[in-house]
Amino acid sequence: MRLSRPARGLLAAITAVVLALIYLPLLVVFVNSFSTSQNLTWPPPGFTLEWWAKAFQSDGALDAVLTSLQVALASTAVALVLGTLISLGLQRFEFFGRDAISLLVILPIALPGIVTGIALNNAFRTGLGVQLSILTLIIAHATFCIVTVFNNVIARLRRLGTSLEDASSDLGAGIWTTFRLVTFPQLRSALFAGGLLAFALSFDEIIVTTFTAGSSVKTLPLWILDNLFRPNQAPVVNVIAVVLVLVSIIPIYFAQRIAGAEKVVR
Repeated sequence: MRLSRPARGLLAAITAVVLALIYLPLLVVFVNSFSTSQNLTWPPPGFTLEWWAKAFQSDGALDAVLTSLQVALASTAVALVLGTLISLGLQRFEFFGRDAISLLVILPIALPGIVTGIALNNAFRTGLGVQLSILTLIIAHATFCIVTVFNNVIARLRRLGTSLEDASSDLGAGIWTTFRLVTFPQLRSALFAGGLLAFALSFDEIIVTTFTAGSSVKTLPLWILDNLFRPNQAPVVNVIAVVLVLVSIIPIYFAQRIAGAEKVVR
């Protein structure tokens, strides 16, 4: 379908406005991380690397980064295992309630974060009598990280079909051998992309984290929220925010590149 010149111009203008609304605030945060002003006056009166040095010397910020990495890696590992198993079960077998289970698996990422957070908080503290800790936080993050892995893997399984697996079984290979030598090599890129997206989601998640982390656990987003309005901390918070954006963009970029490369090959 070809658009008229006025329509193309209008579409380009709308796209530019939307992108500006999304990325100009991020640009302001980036510039403010180098500002000499402690109150973040605009435009910046000057530029300095002082806040970057202080950010990387802040024990609280570094501990928060380490905690976020631990939670993201652990929840991603759980999501990779469970998401793959669920995908194989739902795609390769037929049973009563399969569609309902598929909906329940996807539902956590569709629900508002505050609803998920409150539900998990009640489940841990009231239902199970468990104190909130880094373990409950990992479980909470895994609930929505599973969805990204599940979507990537089940989409790949649908495209692959079962012909190669059937051939492997006909040649005498068992289930584990078929998975290891036939299925898994074809799923590796989908697992990698799903894992990268799951890591990015977990690393910068704040709403569910607020309800499931407990007072002794401080992730990077929580550290930013706690220090945002403290005196003289705003420039350091901007530095950490820039680092958070970069850490989130990198895995998403590689996941997109992997998906694009697969489309070209196919």
